[in-house]
Amino acid sequence: MDSRPYRSVLYIPGSKERALEKAQGLAADAIIFDLEDAVAPDEKANARELLASTLARADYGPRGKLVRINGFDTEWGEKDLDVIALARPEAILLPKVNSAADIEALARKLDAHAETAETTIWAMMETPQGILNAQAIAAAPRMAGFVMGTNDLAKELNCRFRADRLPMQMALQTCLMAARAAGIVAVDGVYNAFKDEDGLRAECEQGRDLGFDGKSLIHPAQLEIANQVFAPDAAALDLARRQIAAFDAAIAEGQAVAVVDGKIVENLHIVTARSVLARAEAIEHLQKAMS
Repeated sequence: MDSRPYRSVLYIPGSKERALEKAQGLAADAIIFDLEDAVAPDEKANARELLASTLARADYGPRGKLVRINGFDTEWGEKDLDVIALARPEAILLPKVNSAADIEALARKLDAHAETAETTIWAMMETPQGILNAQAIAAAPRMAGFVMGTNDLAKELNCRFRADRLPMQMALQTCLMAARAAGIVAVDGVYNAFKDEDGLRAECEQGRDLGFDGKSLIHPAQLEIANQVFAPDAAALDLARRQIAAFDAAIAEGQAVAVVDGKIVENLHIVTARSVLARAEAIEHLQKAMS
């Protein structure tokens, strides 16, 4: 699994030159350069050319860089890939993935371009068929991550919006389980009300509680909250350090378990504690590299 943080994954329209330039200085862990939903049909051709030239010259630093192309069942998908391939994209995000066969087809297309020899694949998980095939999709060639497409999925399910996202739980957890089994990144869906900070924070907290690595975002104003919620806080770091210290002391005394704050600490807890510290270190490294 990619050790780079993906707390905040921001959509940027591939047709907006100013937004593409501004993104170089935003505090996003990763960027989705979007040629699909964020670009009007009559702007598709110009957007792919603009994005390809921008990626070839612009410096986005250590941020993750994903290009969401149009699907191959549209008139734009094949040309998107042909043009973007010349910019040696880090990752291609494929929309509306229904099966592993969709990923395999994209992998073959990437194999055909020398420039995309190292390009990974991410999948938008936003259809009922895709959710039901999540395990096979996660294990497909070149796969590096899932992005939940909760807006499209809600449309397909004909479900109502609820703050607790109860209608989405099966889909969210199924995709998260598949991602973890395959060792790939899992990013939660967008929160549409970008001015509603309380609602965004609550949904980020839920996504973090479920186990997602971060949240996809539609506006730069959402970055700070996502970065906060999906990073270990001071209390989590303190607990992790104390658990490791107590467990090491117990092992030195020939004991297999320790006790911290009245709770048993075993080796499995230490694995989690070390992961928390490693995540904090990776975030710190990324922030320094972007500053």
